[in-house]
Amino acid sequence: MKQILLIEDDKALRENTEELLELAGYSVNTAPNGKIGVDAAIEDVPDIILCDIMMPELDGYGVLQQLSNNEKTKQIPFIFLSAKTEHKEIRKGMDLGADDYLTKPFDEEDLISAIESRLAKAELIKRMQDESTKEHGVTDNEIRTVHELKNFFDDNGEVSSFKAGESIYDEGARSNKIYLILKGLVKCHSMDTDGKELITSLSKADDFLGFTSFLNNVPYQETATALETVELAGISKDNLKTILNENKNISMELMELLSENISMIKAQLLQMAYSSVRRKTAQTLLQFAELMNTKPNEPIRISRNDLASVAGIATESLIRTLSGFKKEGLIVIEGRNIQIIELKALQYVN
Repeated sequence: MKQILLIEDDKALRENTEELLELAGYSVNTAPNGKIGVDAAIEDVPDIILCDIMMPELDGYGVLQQLSNNEKTKQIPFIFLSAKTEHKEIRKGMDLGADDYLTKPFDEEDLISAIESRLAKAELIKRMQDESTKEHGVTDNEIRTVHELKNFFDDNGEVSSFKAGESIYDEGARSNKIYLILKGLVKCHSMDTDGKELITSLSKADDFLGFTSFLNNVPYQETATALETVELAGISKDNLKTILNENKNISMELMELLSENISMIKAQLLQMAYSSVRRKTAQTLLQFAELMNTKPNEPIRISRNDLASVAGIATESLIRTLSGFKKEGLIVIEGRNIQIIELKALQYVN
């Protein structure tokens, strides 16, 4: 039975999460603050750690830093649980070596999925590292994880900025670079045979952008445009290819990340194909709110054309549906701003 250490200062949340994890078949040890959590991890090394950020005695960042500096605990998968959703806070945790980041309140399914994924990945990486050590040894300069790869982009990439509406690259252009989004929101889109724009994906800060074939000089298959002020760090495909060739672990992690992106795109296409106009509109609003890190009662500022393109419906149909949501008290509309009032109700729109 896998053992989890849960470090959380909120007693009710700690007890509820502990019960949830035990019902899922895990052995759970808990700690009410960071200082006790560090001692517990060193005394009885767990298989994975779930840790809040804002805590007395020692915050989550301090916990991760101390455990990362200890030989007994530095390899333990570490997941932050926090209400913080700002990009800089997420990157701070990832830069310290966290494996994942779940925002409160989180769904049971998302939590269990994250734990299972990190445990499986830790086991796979351990096996690969053991094999690599036997064959070649390991150097201190290797890029071992996706988070280290993102730091490489941050430190070595060519930084460029784009204003809202500016094209980052165009469909058919040569694909010489891969980008990491440092700030802002980007839409990837193409035109159908009738000249109608279709948004194929939305990418936010900390996402990669611009992947095409490494083996062939395949041009970009879609156009990427900034939806707001965007900053990117780019490196050449040849440089990234060299990094991936030299390290199997990062190749596996990157492949998993791209597979997750493909699954999300497939889910969006199914929604566009089979959902009702009301559900498409509601889900698109929720998607933009999540990607733009919209806080409760904070409006979303996005064009109706972009909303309609993501939803896969005509702009006129989207506007009529938004008006219906407004009359029902689900949203408030002021110009281009849309404020979600009834989040739960939107989630269950059919």
